[in-house]
Amino acid sequence: MSTGAGLVRPEVTPADAVLIAHECYGIDAEATELGSNQDRNFVLVEPDGTRSVLRVDNPVFGDDARDAQHLAIEAYRRAGVRVPAVLPGLDGLLTQRWGGFAVRRSEFADGEELVDAGYLAPVVLAEFGALAAASVNALASLEHPGLDREQMWDMRVAHEQVRVLATSIGEPVLRRRVLTAADEAHAALSRVAEALPVQPIHGDLTDDNVMGMRGPDARLHPHTVLDLGDLGLGWRVAELAVCASSMLHHEPDRPLRALDTIGAFHADAPLSRDESLAVWPLIVLRAALLVASGWRQLEIDGDNEYARERIAGEQAIFDAATAVPLVEATEHVLARLGVEAREFDAPGLPGDVLGFLPDVSGPLRVIDAGVEADALDAGRWTAPDAEALLIEKAFDDGARVAVMPYGVFRLTRTSLDTADAAATWPVETELHIAPGPSSRLLAPVAGDMSVGGDRVRIATHDGWVVEMRATELEPVRSAAVEAGENIGKLAASFETRTIVLAVRRGDALDQEAIVGGSRLVTPERVAAWARLSADPAPLLGLASLARPDESAAELRRREVIFAEAQERYYEHPPQIERGWRHHLIDTTGRSHIDMVNNVAGLGHGHPAIAAAADRQLRTLATNSRFLFRDLAEYSERLIALMPQGSGLDTVLLVNSGSEAVDLALRLAQAATGRRTVVALREAYHGWTMASDAVTTSAYDNPHALESRPDWVHVADVPNPFRGTYRGDGAAEGYLADLDDDLDALAGEGRDVAAFLCESVLGNAGGVLLPEGYLAGAYDRVRARGGLCIADEVQVGFGRMGSTFWGFEQAGAVPDIVTIAKPMGNGFPIGGVITSKRIADALSSQGQFFSSAGGSTLSCRIGLAVLDAMIEDDVQRNALEIGSRLADGLRELADRHPLVGPVHGAGLYLGVELVRDRETLEPAAAEAAAICERLRELGVIVLTTSERSNVLKVKPPLCLTAESADHVVAMLDRVLTEGW
Repeated sequence: MSTGAGLVRPEVTPADAVLIAHECYGIDAEATELGSNQDRNFVLVEPDGTRSVLRVDNPVFGDDARDAQHLAIEAYRRAGVRVPAVLPGLDGLLTQRWGGFAVRRSEFADGEELVDAGYLAPVVLAEFGALAAASVNALASLEHPGLDREQMWDMRVAHEQVRVLATSIGEPVLRRRVLTAADEAHAALSRVAEALPVQPIHGDLTDDNVMGMRGPDARLHPHTVLDLGDLGLGWRVAELAVCASSMLHHEPDRPLRALDTIGAFHADAPLSRDESLAVWPLIVLRAALLVASGWRQLEIDGDNEYARERIAGEQAIFDAATAVPLVEATEHVLARLGVEAREFDAPGLPGDVLGFLPDVSGPLRVIDAGVEADALDAGRWTAPDAEALLIEKAFDDGARVAVMPYGVFRLTRTSLDTADAAATWPVETELHIAPGPSSRLLAPVAGDMSVGGDRVRIATHDGWVVEMRATELEPVRSAAVEAGENIGKLAASFETRTIVLAVRRGDALDQEAIVGGSRLVTPERVAAWARLSADPAPLLGLASLARPDESAAELRRREVIFAEAQERYYEHPPQIERGWRHHLIDTTGRSHIDMVNNVAGLGHGHPAIAAAADRQLRTLATNSRFLFRDLAEYSERLIALMPQGSGLDTVLLVNSGSEAVDLALRLAQAATGRRTVVALREAYHGWTMASDAVTTSAYDNPHALESRPDWVHVADVPNPFRGTYRGDGAAEGYLADLDDDLDALAGEGRDVAAFLCESVLGNAGGVLLPEGYLAGAYDRVRARGGLCIADEVQVGFGRMGSTFWGFEQAGAVPDIVTIAKPMGNGFPIGGVITSKRIADALSSQGQFFSSAGGSTLSCRIGLAVLDAMIEDDVQRNALEIGSRLADGLRELADRHPLVGPVHGAGLYLGVELVRDRETLEPAAAEAAAICERLRELGVIVLTTSERSNVLKVKPPLCLTAESADHVVAMLDRVLTEGW
């Protein structure tokens, strides 16, 4: 092995490659060089377009190594691992000789390079892990003398190689970092090295040696394995480590995403405990070797542009590999693979309140600052002093000790409008002790005590460290202590005293102490810190309240009881348990900007709505057949929102939009004595029997058009962007077609009873109707004796910004209006507003009644919503923020070809994604993947439209400018980095 020497590439030019192709393989071809650190690779293109790859090996590699590679290719192919075949020369041999060099030619691997692909989705990271597992499984039984060779990329000698090559690193600070990291990784690895299985491995199964292919989800997936030049014997786990390390630079700020690769490998090629312990040290060593060898390669081969281009990526891999402390990263691996963790077991000292502070008196109260804490309702958690107020309240209620517990995700630490989650999980416990006299301080456990500044540590004999921090602690000198032994005192004070109590493993990172509070970690780090630390609750005589992220278990629970037809959002959904205004908070305290919940028009957790519901539930719960004030008052308020002189003077209340549409259809049929309803193609109106009958969206029901009942006629949808008629003046063509439809129906004896249309095409993503269409359609239907129904369930109630109702955008007035979603701000309220003449026609079919529609509770909540809409001025906000948001989204189209038009108005918008702006090919798969990536970055947005290629934007109407700007920035980031 040429330890630390590096390798200079063979002196072979593209012109030489052309000669080799002709002389050795009998083909005429043009040659273009590909990059390599130590060999020469060329793409050969024949006149008919046939491509192949010519490889000129570095002379250091012998025929045994090449023969072993050929056997490995056969093993891969038997196992189903895609790999290009080696093509024989004119003499039938796989290895040719030219100019003293060994030459081989292989099939060309179609696809795209993955190394520069940017962001890789979790499914892609997992596929790399599965590919690495398939590699070791395929090669496990391979035997050949050419496998047992010395080479610098053998991870068994990586530390030695780094020590030698690091002298070439020209930046002293970087050189020290590389050497320090390599030494630490080597020390960790040396403890398990002898137990690591050795077998044939690819040795360089990275994103640079795997070609990708686009899948149905439009993502780039690993497909074909390339370049077996580093094939040889090595640690089996090194195959995984090398592969996982190459994932790091795709999102270097989040190195723990490589756990998806590690977990997938383990699923198909289970790792032993020793191998699990070796994974991250090997990742660090690989990263260090990449940096050191990259600098060395440029030192000896300065013209190697391939090596020069790779320097930045290799640096990013190293930075990511070392961003998380090695001990912590290793625990993340063990947690992901299900390796059992060590337990802390130490009973607390007996005592009335705190055993180790026996003179502290009074009640103890555990503070709940968690995501679901009642005390943090109405946005109180957003106050900078929220935790101090909780402690103060506990003292006011008589507590003398307030405990902020370990392991409970704190809502009080949640950050808003950020791409990254905040540190919300405390790895320590805080004891806030009311002002009072001093107390003896007893050792909570036995062990070796050390004193430093405001900190007392006791190292137990089973590898744990118990730490206490407080400015008021007055400990004695360092010494061995027994549990319960007097070790000092807590000083008297006229102020609240805060003791931080921590239990951590002796090998855990010694984090910088925080004065007056506990250390916290981000949700993605909890898995490791739940192993590196322990809950001090037993030392306090308390039950543990620590909770991990339980979203995966909750998903499994739901899947057991849900029917196949019941939808859920996202591949890996967060568990949402709180909302505030236009933010959703998951159980880890991670906030997400809610861009889809138009049901919560005022925003989540609105105090006035909660108060109204609470008061009504404490006073009266009955239905609309009883006489009470709120029913008439609410109905009058709704009627007052209709255009003056509209004649819409009667309200019928139900529970949902589906019921509202159902009732509207019955009203129209009863009032006209006809049955036929004209509905537009690509529409969604509900799930009841009647509202589903007029739902024509193939997205919601692939068989919608061919399964409509005979009383439903489907008319063309007037989409001016991708419909039958497009652009300015499109209304004329659609109206002419509607005339033809209505005439044909009349000719068949099926005169129209009603024309049903969303005032803005909400299901299409907020597409505005062509100018003049709605008024023209209403005129034509009424001229034939029909009634016009405006479905305002999604687009009404101030969402348009410039108008309260969607139909006002078109200057048209319907005969019947259906409303629902935002009426109750999350409480189920729906309604129909029409004229008394039309409403009275229903009496011919019997009495109308809805148990909850028009109930005391729904009316009280409905009134509170209307009051709050005025108080919060949400319609004006929809206009101003909607305009700002739309401008930002449209600006993205200037830089990202995938972005088509931005539909809609106010805060009902749709971002249409297209693969080609001329053909308008829908980018449906891209849209779905983009939504997944946006969720990772804290933005909840989903797809809509018949083609599912439109990002629907219908947030609570309280959306702020800051959040709107952040959404645009995150979409820009995803479109730039990938999804």
